[in-house]
Parts: sequence; structure tokens; C-alpha cells
Amino acid sequence: MTLTALPALALPRHLALMAGLAIFSGIIVRVMISVAVPDHPDPRKAHSRTTPKSGGVGIVCAFMLGVALLYRYGQVSRLAEPYFIGVIAAAGLIAVVSLLDDLLDMPFTVKLGTQLIAAIAATASGLWLHDIALPRLGPVALGWAGPPLTIFFLLYVTNAMNFIDGLNGLAAGVTLIACLFLAGIAGPLGGFFIYTASLLLAGGVLGFLPFNFPKARIFMGDVGSQFCGFMLALFGVAAARFDQVQMSFLLVPFLLSGVLYDVTFTLIRRLLAGENIARGHNGHLYQVARRAGMDARLVAVIHWLFAALGGVSAIAFLTAPPGTRVWVILAPLAVQAGWTLYVATRARAARLGRWSC
Repeated sequence: MTLTALPALALPRHLALMAGLAIFSGIIVRVMISVAVPDHPDPRKAHSRTTPKSGGVGIVCAFMLGVALLYRYGQVSRLAEPYFIGVIAAAGLIAVVSLLDDLLDMPFTVKLGTQLIAAIAATASGLWLHDIALPRLGPVALGWAGPPLTIFFLLYVTNAMNFIDGLNGLAAGVTLIACLFLAGIAGPLGGFFIYTASLLLAGGVLGFLPFNFPKARIFMGDVGSQFCGFMLALFGVAAARFDQVQMSFLLVPFLLSGVLYDVTFTLIRRLLAGENIARGHNGHLYQVARRAGMDARLVAVIHWLFAALGGVSAIAFLTAPPGTRVWVILAPLAVQAGWTLYVATRARAARLGRWSC
């Protein structure tokens, strides 16, 4: 695919905007390092010394600056105004409360309640799934189930990204790769809001990542991980619902297949083991891999590759004949099954016993 749906010479300008936002994000991240909101070590965390967090403020500020420019100058890239305002209001709410959580360590129920309000706000603006195109079945109308399913999807992806943010560069790298693939897919199809908004978020993450990987001078914090997860989920809903050419709702699940699989597998495993799922733990696959002796940087890069595989699979899904798309869906699942087997083998060899603790 080529960016034939975009105006001539638009791509260099958009990449320049992304680079400018990356610089702006990096400046804010440096400020947050000076502010030094502390993240203290504990048995569930990978770091062994107190490190500043809330570096995600740089991502949020860069994205919001980009959105302000988009709202003022990018008429072709905007959603209809009620939807646009709903998206930004919900994103702002998530950012503010997750920053307060970094500062005050609020209970999970408070975080979840705020996420629910933000998801309802976005959905109430009209940004919800009316139907889902499934392989072999075609479009399936959701009817009254559309809004609650949309809210559930927004909450699940937001918290999945929050849970996966436990190693340097993991969540930020996955977000960056997902955004670049989303922009690359949406541009040729005329999905200008998804294309532009993905580049804005990519710019914010690009400015943060050098401060977090391979060695962390600052962590993303909840303000970064929840914001990135919520925005990626919104992009997924918008991609299936409001762009000039509808894309598939499955784009974001493809791109976040490693993240969503890890969180879902861990949740099911803990439920079957009778564990309290509301209690903190370090039993995610990526955490078990690290505790079993894998280099943390390697684990992060593996998840980047999962995101890249998801992007390739998403392109294949959109271009494959309808009758073969189900096999495209199985490809990332097969890779995740292999990763699970490998991690389990390493855990047994390291004699970890219980995965969660």
C-alpha cells in the first residue's frame, strides 16, 4: 500500500510534526526527571532502586499540543466535532486522574471508576461500535450491546497496557510500533483522523522512549500507560466506526496481541488457581520470563516484535480474501502459544514454583 489517499508532500510535513512533538515531549520528560516523583522498589517490581516516574506527562502534553494544532488547522483529519470533543475530554480525564494516582497511589477502585467515567463520556459522544466485521460471517450488528461492549473494550485495553508496563521500554515500544502501523494502514485507506492522531501519539512516545530504554532514567507511570492504552483503544473504535473508509475493529487487537494475550492468559490462569485477582502479583508472562533469568531488555524487544507481527497480520487481514482471514487471526495466537510454552519451560528450569507471588 502507498499513501495515495494523502495530499502530495503531506507525509514529510506530518513526519516533521511528529519529530517536533518528540522534541517537545523530551523536554517535558526532562522536567519530570527534575521533579522526581519517586517510584520505590518492591518485590513485584523489576527495579532495585528508587527511580522517578510520571514520564508519561511528556507523552500526554505532546499529544494534547498536537491535537490542539489538529483542531485548529487539520480540518481533513478531524472527526465530527461532538466526537472529537468527546475523545479529548475523555483522554484529558484519564491523564489527570492517572497522574494523581502516580502522586497519591489511589486505590484501584478509584482508578477503575475514573476510567469508567471516561469510557462512558467517549461512548456518550457517539463513539461506539455499531457492528463488527467477522471472518466468514461479515458485519454483525451489535444493537443495544454496542455501547457496553465498547466501554468494556476501552477499560480492558487501558488496564492491559497499565499491567504490561513493568519493564523498561516495553509499553512505550509497543505503543510506538502500534501507532506507526496504524498510521501506515489508515493513511492509504483515507482514515485521516486515525492516521494523524496515531502520528501525534507516536511523537509523544518517541520523545519519552530514550529516557526509558535501555536504561531507565524515568518510568512512564500510570499517567503514561493508562493514557496510551485508552487512546489506542479509542483509535480502534474510531477506525471501525467513523473514518471515511471503515477499517476493521480487529486492528488494535492485532497490534496489541502480545499485551492482550499476556493479560488474558494471566487472568484466566489466576482464576483457575483460585488466586485473588484484585491482589498485586508478578505472574504475568513477561514478569515470569524475567524472573526465570531472561534479560529484561530482551523481553521488551520480544514484545516489540509481537507488536510488529500484529501489524503485519493486520495488513494481511485487510488484504486477504474473506475466506482465509480466520487463518490470519490464528497466526499471532500460535506465536503467543509458543511464547507461553517457552516461558513455562524456563520457569520450570529455574524452579520458580508458583508463578505469582
